[in-house]
Amino acid sequence: MSAEPIPTSPGPWCPDPMRQQRADYTLEDLLALPDDAPRVELVDGVIQVTPSPTLGHQNISSMLWLWLHNHVPTHLGAAQSVGVRLSHNTSRQPDVLLYRATVPPDRSMLRSEDVVLAVEIVSPGTRRIDRFAKPGEYAAAGIPFYWRIEQDPVHVYAYRIGERVGPGGERQYELAADGADVIELTEPFEIKLPITEITP
Repeated sequence: MSAEPIPTSPGPWCPDPMRQQRADYTLEDLLALPDDAPRVELVDGVIQVTPSPTLGHQNISSMLWLWLHNHVPTHLGAAQSVGVRLSHNTSRQPDVLLYRATVPPDRSMLRSEDVVLAVEIVSPGTRRIDRFAKPGEYAAAGIPFYWRIEQDPVHVYAYRIGERVGPGGERQYELAADGADVIELTEPFEIKLPITEITP
């Protein structure tokens, strides 16, 4: 009598190649992903697996989240790596964000109108996306403020949405302040952030 074969694991989840080619994934698909799915973003119907962040990236992210959490007014909240719906087939996960405090705490996907500030920390593998693609997407979705943080040395670029429009009629961000020592802003609240407080 032969032994029963040992069941094997089907392996980690990955997106369906045919659906990737058709670019027909939606936000509903994203919300229905299994628990073992990697961290992903949805861009124009294509699922993109986001690379694992470095320790330096995560330290900056955590320190900034803590600083914002301790300083934001009561009508705002701070979070890390929560999905934001930008359109029916595009979502991103900013490294840090500020959201309106009226958002229910059980949300795993925020609407773009819930988000006041999106922050991206630039890593070697995400330079082009964080510097060009994501700001354009966030501005088009109407998120009022965007910060880009460069590493080594840490330098913060703070943008606000402007009246200027791009070639397709979309609004664009304008630089409000930048610094490697301190960032001082009056929006989205009174901010005086010493860069040493978010530098690992």
